[in-house]
Amino acid sequence: MRMSRVLIRPEFYTYADYYSWPDSFRGELIDGRFYDMTPSPSPVHQQIAGNLFAQMLAFFRGKPCRVFIAPFDVRLPKAGEQDGDERDVVQPDITVACNPQKLDERGCRGAPDWIIEVLSPSTHEKDTTLKRDLYERSGVALYWMVSPRERSVSVLRLASGRYAAPETLEGTGTRAVAEYPGLYVDWDWVFE
Repeated sequence: MRMSRVLIRPEFYTYADYYSWPDSFRGELIDGRFYDMTPSPSPVHQQIAGNLFAQMLAFFRGKPCRVFIAPFDVRLPKAGEQDGDERDVVQPDITVACNPQKLDERGCRGAPDWIIEVLSPSTHEKDTTLKRDLYERSGVALYWMVSPRERSVSVLRLASGRYAAPETLEGTGTRAVAEYPGLYVDWDWVFE
């Protein structure tokens, strides 16, 4: 099992640094630290993300919200950070953004409405701690952590600026997504 590497220099990296790197240099910035995202995710990870994305893409077609699959840059600026100065840039497995003003040719700038991460051994700790905290303080209203090993999903909802205790759902059958009336996820398909 390969763990995510963090590259540190005396100061921090910004989105301007990140954007200047070659496309083959895949990673994320959290608090200005670079986290390497190579090698690519496993086939199981990709199948789960793809099956979720396919269902969501069909639902959101023709609606104001847009759904994106990684790689897709989400820049989460802190107060006062200008475009390019962001120290938090992530590539969630799936991103749903309902405010078109947050979308540009480089991705999403500002908190999207919903982020889904498919957990893997190399990113589990980062997804469940660093990114969870980042999404909470950035105002991501809905955060799902999908566990292939447990065949489950932990649902975190923002309430008064904090994530409430996670709701853990078994990944079987078809379940409605309360925040998006009419959206149902077929979890048997997701984990097939």
